[in-house]
Amino acid sequence: MIYTYTAFIDPLVLACRICVIAVVVIHVLLTKRDVGASIGWIGVTVLMPFTGGILYSMFGINRVRRRAKRMIGLHPWHSRTMTSRWRRAEEGRFAPLAEMVSKLTQRPLLAGNLVTPLHDGDSAYPQMLEAIGNAQNTVLLCSYIFRSDDIGHKFCNALIAAHQRGAQVRVLVDGVGSGYFHCGVARILERAGVPVGRFMHSMLPWRMPFINMRDHKKILVVDGRVGFMGGLNIGEENLTALHPTHPVSDTHFRIAGPVIHQLSEAFARDWTFTTGEELTADIFFPEQQSHGDSLTRIVTAGPDSDLEKIEYTMLQAISMARHSVRLMTPYFLPDDRFLTELALAALRGIEVDIVVPHHSNHVIIDWARSANLPRFLDSGCRVWQARPPFNHSKLMVVDRHWSFVGSSNLDVRSLRLNFEINLEAYDDALAATIDDFIAKHRHERLTHHDLDRRRLPIKLRDAFARLLLPYL
Repeated sequence: MIYTYTAFIDPLVLACRICVIAVVVIHVLLTKRDVGASIGWIGVTVLMPFTGGILYSMFGINRVRRRAKRMIGLHPWHSRTMTSRWRRAEEGRFAPLAEMVSKLTQRPLLAGNLVTPLHDGDSAYPQMLEAIGNAQNTVLLCSYIFRSDDIGHKFCNALIAAHQRGAQVRVLVDGVGSGYFHCGVARILERAGVPVGRFMHSMLPWRMPFINMRDHKKILVVDGRVGFMGGLNIGEENLTALHPTHPVSDTHFRIAGPVIHQLSEAFARDWTFTTGEELTADIFFPEQQSHGDSLTRIVTAGPDSDLEKIEYTMLQAISMARHSVRLMTPYFLPDDRFLTELALAALRGIEVDIVVPHHSNHVIIDWARSANLPRFLDSGCRVWQARPPFNHSKLMVVDRHWSFVGSSNLDVRSLRLNFEINLEAYDDALAATIDDFIAKHRHERLTHHDLDRRRLPIKLRDAFARLLLPYL
């Protein structure tokens, strides 16, 4: 009797296994662009059909892109930015870069902007709080980390006060970065009636696939006229003057001018994606005036319709460099094509400087970085370590003319999985300021000798950590 039941169930199980494998293989072949990822998913599913199928359904299917495609064409944001004052960068050798990014992003390069660097929360937070305190019509705020500490409560109080004055306030926080199981600021704001969205957050098991996709953007737009963006989260660790236990330096930017429309658009897309509410009223997109001489544009990226646009922009800029490429990033784990582009630039005589912190706040990333750096050093790239405090700035300058700043790190997670926002600027004065800031943090040069003198167990540890590069 037992033999008969086993004989009956085995063909059924085998048929189910074959069906699962077939479904996964067909979906992978039709949707995956990365060959390595495709082979990996197929291999896991063939070896463990049921486990592999479940994992693929949770982490392998890009439902975000599918959902984003349904939103395309539903909103007038793009047409609003097109009506702003702008001109093409037709003059100068960076014109091909400007043209490429225009086609890539479908956003125009806008003239008449003023971009002001702000360093650390000590400089940025007072200006951000003052702007919110003066808000009359709208406040749009997005932050990956929004802590429920003293500075977080100051922001909450300012947002609540703006809401009570009648301003349209919208706050978007990441569902993981600002607390997955408990988000204190969301609770405070919701109790006061302030609309709050938690990006990609759900306690339901079938929504858990979204846990590996995070909104890493930092955006603040007040009355549609004053904007802030960059790498700065909201937390006491960024107030370096107070000497917190784990201080974090960072760079943020205050923006005024027509590009504010694009900054508001970036927030509006994520807000609609998270809550379903469309921010299309004119109050969110007022007419803009010229405030400066910067030619600027917003570039967004994420696992939706903006996939890899920040990385493509950086790759094209590196290919056009004639004199120098300066990079400053807290996490440096780029993929092979980014590595190749930097190496080729160094080999053709471009000064390539990469500034990373001596120690970041993620020790495994530091290990993996050590194993990944020899290839950059082999090509002639110069790698520098910045002394503490840990610097979280994300900055790039090419030839002291073109700069690229924002929320995006130089690692696979940031360039492929996270939703990020950067600002490109064709502005000699701004680029020189950022370039000098990066140069000031070239404290200790990292050489082959430094990497070679690591003990064998350390080398093995670092090499193993590097294998986790796609997941860090």
